[in-house]
Amino acid sequence: MERAYERLIRYAKVHTTSDEESGTHPSFPGEFDLAKMLQGELKELKLEDVRLDDHCYVYAYLPATPGYENATKIGFIAHMDTSPEASGKDVKPILHEHYDGSDIVLEGSGDILSMERFPGLKEYIGDTLITTDGTTLLGADDKAGVAEIMTVFETILRENIPHGELWIGFTPDEEIGEGADYFDLEHFGATYAYTVDGGEVYALEYENFNAASADITIKGVSVHPGSAKDIMVNASLVGMELHALLPEQMRPEHTEGYEGFFHLTSFTGQTSSAKMQYIIRDHDKALFEEKKRMMQAAADRINEKYGEGTVTLVMKDSYYNMLEKIRPHMHLIENAREAIRQAGLEPVDVPVRGGTDGARLSYDGLPCPNIGTGGCNYHGTYECCSVEKMDKIVEIILNIVKIYADRLEG
Repeated sequence: MERAYERLIRYAKVHTTSDEESGTHPSFPGEFDLAKMLQGELKELKLEDVRLDDHCYVYAYLPATPGYENATKIGFIAHMDTSPEASGKDVKPILHEHYDGSDIVLEGSGDILSMERFPGLKEYIGDTLITTDGTTLLGADDKAGVAEIMTVFETILRENIPHGELWIGFTPDEEIGEGADYFDLEHFGATYAYTVDGGEVYALEYENFNAASADITIKGVSVHPGSAKDIMVNASLVGMELHALLPEQMRPEHTEGYEGFFHLTSFTGQTSSAKMQYIIRDHDKALFEEKKRMMQAAADRINEKYGEGTVTLVMKDSYYNMLEKIRPHMHLIENAREAIRQAGLEPVDVPVRGGTDGARLSYDGLPCPNIGTGGCNYHGTYECCSVEKMDKIVEIILNIVKIYADRLEG
């Protein structure tokens, strides 16, 4: 039987980088390549109702063991796409056995994966690490989660582990915020689910940011600079002025934990016009609303100074903190904590400084906290994953299955 890391190595070689500019669903055709591979493997395992739909969502389920039909129906969800922040094409996974904390030279780029730069690597001393050659990301976010879920289901079938009804959902385009857009909740038969998506092996995530986007268009006045006095309004400089109105300490590079931020993700401009894109984040709903008011106040101040219509601001909420939807179902958290402890680890509640498919799905009616995958440094060429920690995640998920096998629908 394949171990989870062996599956990850296979899956990582399939190019599935999502594309936020495409306007299609899925956003990149290569996502279907992995989806079809998984569809075939699920059929080989003889799961039931294996389905790949037109939007590249993969579903399957395993009927309950006889006598366990009344156990809680649980699902496990992971995403197939990888982040567009680094190349996911021609990924070359490399194994580094018995990592001792010393520098790793990524042979394709010559870059150094060091504990000095990435202190979190101390958690991986003694493990076998998987990296790339430094020219691409690895894609463990979230192909490690896909691999771990697949390994869990094969283990259940091979070892005849008693279980309630279990569901699988593999999604496209999570990295561009569209993973839950076409998720078929009517078809997905689980009452509750866990995403398996990023994070340390002991991490339990059920709080995430409230999120909004802010798109800003700035209209300037362009004239020849030789005769510009008291006439020119340089849209790019106006954009810089607007940015300076937002508190510097509320930028991502100055925040951690539960602290929210304004993040300028794009700024393009000329004298005559400029465009800015922000994401706005905060775990606390009241502070989230306050940040949106601050953004609006900055735009209003610029319009007061330069004239109405200089700045056009469009803000749109993206997702909300799943905690509100998890609180009525805290057995999901208590049982996951128990499963982590059974695996010999102490669980740590970690606030997600981002969003997951689970946040959207929780608000759509499927309470869905997140467990880790055993990797770090996601979304870049320094990404790595641990063979042993992937095995431990498989153990944790199996423990969750066993815990719920004897518990009635909550």
